[in-house]
Amino acid sequence: MDIKAFLDQDEKKDLLRLLTAGSVDDGKSTLIGRLLFDSKRLYEDQLAALKRDSKRVGHAGDDIDYALLLDGLKAEREQGITIDVAYRYFSTNKRKFIIADTPGHEQYTRNMVTGASTANLAIILIDASKGVITQTRRHTFLVSLLGIKHVVLAVNKMDLVDFDQKVFDDICVDYKNFVAQLDIPDVNFIPISALKGDNVVEKTDKMPWYTGKSMLEFLETVHISSDRNFDDMRYPVQYVLRPDRDFRGFSTKVASGIVRKGEKIMVLPSKKTSTIKSITTYDGELDEAFPPQSVTITLEDEIDISRGDMIVYPDNQPRMERHFESMLVWMDEKPMDPSTHFLIKHANNNTKARIDKIRYKVDVNTLQKSEIDYFELNEIGRVVFTTNKPLFFDPYKKNKNTGSFVLIDPVSHNTVAVGMIIDRLGSDQLPSRISDKDRDQIKAGLGLISDEAYQSRYNQKGATLWVNGLHGSGKNEMAFSLEKQLFEMGATVVLLDGSSVRSGLSKELDYSPTDRAEHLRRVAEVCRLLNDQGIITICSFISPDADIRNQVAEIIGQNRFHLFYMDADLEYCKKNRPELYQNENVKYVPGVDITFDVPTNPALTLKPENNGNNPEQVIEYLREKTIFPLK
Repeated sequence: MDIKAFLDQDEKKDLLRLLTAGSVDDGKSTLIGRLLFDSKRLYEDQLAALKRDSKRVGHAGDDIDYALLLDGLKAEREQGITIDVAYRYFSTNKRKFIIADTPGHEQYTRNMVTGASTANLAIILIDASKGVITQTRRHTFLVSLLGIKHVVLAVNKMDLVDFDQKVFDDICVDYKNFVAQLDIPDVNFIPISALKGDNVVEKTDKMPWYTGKSMLEFLETVHISSDRNFDDMRYPVQYVLRPDRDFRGFSTKVASGIVRKGEKIMVLPSKKTSTIKSITTYDGELDEAFPPQSVTITLEDEIDISRGDMIVYPDNQPRMERHFESMLVWMDEKPMDPSTHFLIKHANNNTKARIDKIRYKVDVNTLQKSEIDYFELNEIGRVVFTTNKPLFFDPYKKNKNTGSFVLIDPVSHNTVAVGMIIDRLGSDQLPSRISDKDRDQIKAGLGLISDEAYQSRYNQKGATLWVNGLHGSGKNEMAFSLEKQLFEMGATVVLLDGSSVRSGLSKELDYSPTDRAEHLRRVAEVCRLLNDQGIITICSFISPDADIRNQVAEIIGQNRFHLFYMDADLEYCKKNRPELYQNENVKYVPGVDITFDVPTNPALTLKPENNGNNPEQVIEYLREKTIFPLK
């Protein structure tokens, strides 16, 4: 056979993606190493390095430690365990393989989920001398959760139990009883000794009672092509291709189904229809395309389509919903903040999403369900999501590509979780977000959002910054400058000043002492409401009467009221506002017609000539009092 014919034949081989899982020292890495070794898939330099490392850092005595082929991290070799996901590629005359060797420790659950996300088949190893243990159940649950349809239970270390058939049969019965609770349609059992090579590549004569296939023979022949969804055509647009004005194509990887030239299609969410004009690849045009091909299609009609839209057949549409239930695997070191509006990446669509309710957490060791308020690293549970805009999805069990998503932290942009969609939720099925305790608070006129939640969202505490001083003292200039600087720093802030409030809220009031007191009472009530919602208010008011200022502080709350006095004498103010002070028709001018009580104990005393630096002084005060920023 010439090289071209060989390459053509190799190109046509089927690809099997598989993972190995099991408890520590069950022999996952050893099994894969033995597969590579016995199938003659190692280069001479790899083999020489393996023999050398086996003597130096191996854990197999005088035998070759095949696990060293995969345990690449220094920490793994020192401990003899797998931490990261190690991927290995090899092929035989019948099939190509990509193997993911996943870690067995519970604290590396997220690593196993990563390795299992693309797998067609899972090999779960059991130590024959230990039987089915907690980790076996955990790994099987994760395999089921991720929709892997084919499982091989490899009962390893049969040499330690003298290749006893009863030991093997008892383990199979125990495992079958457990796996019956889960949705795994194809489960197979193979007794092996990975270290010695029994039933790994070749059948062994040490277990004549086993009449099935060796591990490699099974992997070469297991039928996986029917696992792909060829029924539901889903084409999530990734890129709009415009190399010139005469060509407008839509490029992506076919998620599922078969894309056929000449078929009528519908574009979501617009629901506009057209016909597929061509299916283009680098090698030329096709009549049809299917997963996992990446192609570019053109349409007969000019339709506005952009990244994130999905092309489907009109008579076979996915769910188009904002509300759905999902199983979620939390992968972030930082615990989940339920109030966060996450970014969700689904197919080629991105939007914001919130978690409406955590229905339960699943204990991956016992499958017991429990109620929790948030997830921590490696925890798994069932949740209800609401997204800002509709997603086009299928249930994960029906279609992995359109039923899975990743959750992204909006600040750090780290991937914090992965999800498998169960199904949509109608509005009548959405969880009630109001409990009996909430209803009691509502009846009492109390909000449902805690001070802590507001502080977490805004990174500040609700407070009122009350700036007082005479007309013309420069208090407005300072207040507005302070508002701008705080806003630019990310604070959530509202400014109230005399002229704006008197033009609306206190429109009917004059400047008499009685009306002035009512005017400031109204301002105080507004400040209290805003502070209750975590917002910082800046108030610029003369507020000349000390008793009235005390009443304002009582309404707002002494712990939230912070008084800043703009210290400017009357002569300075008259020069600054002559049109006011020289107008004989204006009555009740503080410092002239009525008394102005200078604050005796303000938080800060500011000078108008320092207005360039006064806002910085106030901001430093807010830092010291941990009002803003909190962190």
